[in-house]
Amino acid sequence: MTLWQLLLFIPACFALNMAPGPNNLLSMNNARCYGFRTAVIAGGGRIAAFAIMIALVASGLAVVLYASETLFFTIKVAGAAYLLWLAIALWRSEASPLAEVGLSKSRLGLVRQEFLLAAGNPKAILIFTAFLPQFVDSKGSVREQLFSLGCTFLVLELCAISIYALFGLYLRQWFSKPHMVKRFNRACAAFLAVSGINLLFSRQS
Repeated sequence: MTLWQLLLFIPACFALNMAPGPNNLLSMNNARCYGFRTAVIAGGGRIAAFAIMIALVASGLAVVLYASETLFFTIKVAGAAYLLWLAIALWRSEASPLAEVGLSKSRLGLVRQEFLLAAGNPKAILIFTAFLPQFVDSKGSVREQLFSLGCTFLVLELCAISIYALFGLYLRQWFSKPHMVKRFNRACAAFLAVSGINLLFSRQS
Protein backbone atom coordinates (compact mmCIF):
# COMPACT_ATOMS: atom_id res chain seq x y z
CA MET A 1 0.00 0.00 0.00
CA THR A 2 1.11 3.52 -0.73
CA LEU A 3 1.09 6.21 1.92
CA TRP A 4 -1.71 7.94 0.02
CA GLN A 5 -3.86 4.81 0.13
CA LEU A 6 -3.23 4.46 3.84
CA LEU A 7 -4.18 8.08 4.49
CA LEU A 8 -7.44 7.48 2.66
CA PHE A 9 -8.10 4.17 4.40
CA ILE A 10 -7.66 5.20 8.04
CA PRO A 11 -10.28 8.00 8.23
CA ALA A 12 -12.78 6.05 6.13
CA CYS A 13 -12.25 2.97 8.27
CA PHE A 14 -12.49 4.86 11.56
CA ALA A 15 -15.78 6.36 10.42
CA LEU A 16 -17.12 2.80 10.10
CA ASN A 17 -15.71 1.89 13.51
CA MET A 18 -17.34 4.88 15.19
CA ALA A 19 -20.74 4.51 13.56
CA PRO A 20 -23.36 3.98 16.29
CA GLY A 21 -24.51 0.40 16.28
CA PRO A 22 -25.55 -2.43 18.63
CA ASN A 23 -22.00 -3.40 19.59
CA ASN A 24 -20.92 0.17 20.34
CA LEU A 25 -24.09 0.64 22.36
CA LEU A 26 -23.27 -2.55 24.26
CA SER A 27 -19.76 -1.29 25.06
CA MET A 28 -21.20 1.96 26.36
CA ASN A 29 -23.63 0.11 28.61
CA ASN A 30 -21.01 -2.35 29.81
CA ALA A 31 -18.79 0.53 30.89
CA ARG A 32 -21.68 2.18 32.72
CA CYS A 33 -22.65 -1.02 34.49
CA TYR A 34 -19.30 -2.74 35.05
CA GLY A 35 -16.54 -0.19 34.41
CA PHE A 36 -14.20 0.87 31.62
CA ARG A 37 -11.75 -2.01 31.93
CA THR A 38 -14.46 -4.67 31.80
CA ALA A 39 -16.10 -3.00 28.79
CA VAL A 40 -12.82 -3.00 26.86
CA ILE A 41 -12.14 -6.64 27.78
CA ALA A 42 -15.68 -7.56 26.71
CA GLY A 43 -15.01 -5.79 23.42
CA GLY A 44 -12.46 -8.52 22.77
CA GLY A 45 -15.40 -10.71 21.80
CA ARG A 46 -16.29 -8.31 19.01
CA ILE A 47 -12.64 -8.13 17.91
CA ALA A 48 -12.54 -11.93 17.73
CA ALA A 49 -15.71 -12.09 15.62
CA PHE A 50 -14.44 -9.41 13.23
CA ALA A 51 -11.03 -11.11 13.01
CA ILE A 52 -12.72 -14.32 11.89
CA MET A 53 -14.72 -12.41 9.28
CA ILE A 54 -11.60 -10.68 7.96
CA ALA A 55 -9.81 -14.03 7.79
CA LEU A 56 -12.71 -15.39 5.73
CA VAL A 57 -12.45 -12.44 3.36
CA ALA A 58 -8.68 -12.83 3.03
CA SER A 59 -9.01 -16.56 2.32
CA GLY A 60 -11.74 -16.04 -0.23
CA LEU A 61 -14.39 -17.92 1.72
CA ALA A 62 -16.62 -14.85 1.87
CA VAL A 63 -17.82 -15.79 -1.59
CA VAL A 64 -19.74 -18.62 0.09
CA LEU A 65 -21.82 -16.10 1.99
CA TYR A 66 -22.49 -14.18 -1.20
CA ALA A 67 -23.47 -17.35 -3.07
CA SER A 68 -25.57 -19.03 -0.39
CA GLU A 69 -28.88 -17.28 0.17
CA THR A 70 -29.86 -19.93 2.73
CA LEU A 71 -26.75 -19.32 4.85
CA PHE A 72 -27.17 -15.56 4.65
CA PHE A 73 -30.86 -15.80 5.58
CA THR A 74 -30.19 -18.13 8.53
CA ILE A 75 -27.51 -15.91 10.04
CA LYS A 76 -29.60 -12.82 9.38
CA VAL A 77 -32.70 -14.18 11.13
CA ALA A 78 -30.65 -15.39 14.12
CA GLY A 79 -28.93 -12.01 14.46
CA ALA A 80 -32.18 -10.06 14.12
CA ALA A 81 -33.92 -12.29 16.68
CA TYR A 82 -31.06 -11.77 19.12
CA LEU A 83 -31.25 -7.99 18.73
CA LEU A 84 -35.02 -7.98 19.18
CA TRP A 85 -34.73 -10.16 22.28
CA LEU A 86 -32.27 -7.68 23.80
CA ALA A 87 -34.57 -4.80 22.86
CA ILE A 88 -37.63 -6.34 24.52
CA ALA A 89 -35.74 -7.28 27.66
CA LEU A 90 -34.15 -3.84 27.89
CA TRP A 91 -37.49 -2.09 27.38
CA ARG A 92 -38.94 -4.04 30.32
CA SER A 93 -35.93 -3.45 32.54
CA GLU A 94 -36.26 -0.82 35.26
CA ALA A 95 -32.64 -0.87 36.43
CA SER A 96 -29.24 -0.26 34.85
CA PRO A 97 -29.21 -0.81 31.08
CA LEU A 98 -28.45 -4.43 30.21
CA ALA A 99 -27.73 -5.27 33.83
CA GLU A 100 -30.89 -7.32 34.17
CA VAL A 101 -31.54 -8.54 30.66
CA GLY A 102 -29.65 -11.80 30.73
CA LEU A 103 -26.11 -10.45 30.74
CA SER A 104 -23.70 -12.42 32.84
CA LYS A 105 -21.72 -10.23 35.21
CA SER A 106 -18.63 -12.34 34.54
CA ARG A 107 -16.19 -10.96 32.01
CA LEU A 108 -16.37 -14.20 30.04
CA GLY A 109 -20.13 -13.77 29.75
CA LEU A 110 -19.74 -10.21 28.52
CA VAL A 111 -17.11 -11.27 25.98
CA ARG A 112 -19.48 -13.94 24.72
CA GLN A 113 -22.29 -11.37 24.48
CA GLU A 114 -20.15 -9.06 22.31
CA PHE A 115 -19.02 -11.96 20.13
CA LEU A 116 -22.55 -13.24 19.49
CA LEU A 117 -23.85 -9.77 18.70
CA ALA A 118 -21.07 -9.14 16.16
CA ALA A 119 -21.17 -12.64 14.67
CA GLY A 120 -24.94 -12.48 14.27
CA ASN A 121 -24.69 -9.66 11.74
CA PRO A 122 -23.84 -11.04 8.27
CA LYS A 123 -23.70 -7.48 6.93
CA ALA A 124 -20.34 -7.08 8.68
CA ILE A 125 -18.57 -9.61 6.48
CA LEU A 126 -20.22 -8.08 3.43
CA ILE A 127 -18.86 -4.68 4.47
CA PHE A 128 -15.38 -6.17 4.79
CA THR A 129 -15.76 -7.82 1.39
CA ALA A 130 -16.84 -4.58 -0.28
CA PHE A 131 -14.74 -2.08 1.69
CA LEU A 132 -11.29 -3.59 2.28
CA PRO A 133 -10.57 -4.65 -1.33
CA GLN A 134 -10.95 -1.03 -2.47
CA PHE A 135 -7.57 -0.30 -0.88
CA VAL A 136 -5.75 -3.35 -2.22
CA ASP A 137 -3.18 -3.10 -5.01
CA SER A 138 -3.80 -6.05 -7.33
CA LYS A 139 -0.13 -6.01 -8.38
CA GLY A 140 0.96 -6.99 -4.87
CA SER A 141 0.12 -9.83 -2.51
CA VAL A 142 -3.63 -9.54 -1.96
CA ARG A 143 -3.69 -11.69 1.17
CA GLU A 144 -0.85 -9.78 2.84
CA GLN A 145 -2.52 -6.47 2.07
CA LEU A 146 -5.88 -7.68 3.37
CA PHE A 147 -4.14 -8.93 6.51
CA SER A 148 -2.54 -5.51 7.06
CA LEU A 149 -5.78 -3.68 6.38
CA GLY A 150 -7.66 -6.06 8.65
CA CYS A 151 -5.20 -5.54 11.51
CA THR A 152 -5.51 -1.78 11.08
CA PHE A 153 -9.30 -2.10 11.16
CA LEU A 154 -9.16 -4.10 14.40
CA VAL A 155 -6.86 -1.57 16.08
CA LEU A 156 -9.23 1.24 15.12
CA GLU A 157 -12.16 -0.85 16.33
CA LEU A 158 -10.47 -1.18 19.71
CA CYS A 159 -10.12 2.62 19.78
CA ALA A 160 -13.84 2.93 19.07
CA ILE A 161 -14.64 0.49 21.88
CA SER A 162 -12.56 2.59 24.28
CA ILE A 163 -14.23 5.84 23.21
CA TYR A 164 -17.74 4.44 23.65
CA ALA A 165 -16.72 2.94 26.99
CA LEU A 166 -15.49 6.34 28.16
CA PHE A 167 -18.80 7.83 27.14
CA GLY A 168 -20.49 5.10 29.18
CA LEU A 169 -18.50 6.18 32.24
CA TYR A 170 -19.76 9.73 31.77
CA LEU A 171 -23.32 8.41 31.76
CA ARG A 172 -22.80 7.03 35.25
CA GLN A 173 -23.01 10.54 36.60
CA TRP A 174 -25.83 11.57 34.29
CA PHE A 175 -28.11 8.68 35.20
CA SER A 176 -28.39 9.14 38.94
CA LYS A 177 -32.17 9.30 38.81
CA PRO A 178 -34.32 6.21 38.11
CA HIS A 179 -36.53 7.98 35.56
CA MET A 180 -33.46 8.92 33.49
CA VAL A 181 -32.33 5.30 33.52
CA LYS A 182 -35.77 4.18 32.36
CA ARG A 183 -35.80 6.68 29.50
CA PHE A 184 -32.34 5.62 28.42
CA ASN A 185 -33.31 1.95 28.62
CA ARG A 186 -36.23 2.53 26.28
CA ALA A 187 -34.25 4.70 23.89
CA CYS A 188 -31.61 1.99 23.63
CA ALA A 189 -34.31 -0.67 23.26
CA ALA A 190 -35.87 1.27 20.39
CA PHE A 191 -32.48 1.60 18.70
CA LEU A 192 -31.79 -2.12 19.05
CA ALA A 193 -35.25 -2.98 17.72
CA VAL A 194 -34.76 -0.75 14.67
CA SER A 195 -31.36 -2.36 14.07
CA GLY A 196 -32.89 -5.81 14.31
CA ILE A 197 -35.73 -4.99 11.93
CA ASN A 198 -33.32 -3.34 9.48
CA LEU A 199 -31.13 -6.45 9.58
CA LEU A 200 -34.13 -8.73 9.07
CA PHE A 201 -35.22 -6.91 5.93
CA SER A 202 -31.74 -6.27 4.56
CA ARG A 203 -30.86 -7.75 1.20
CA GLN A 204 -27.83 -9.82 0.30
CA SER A 205 -26.49 -7.39 -2.28
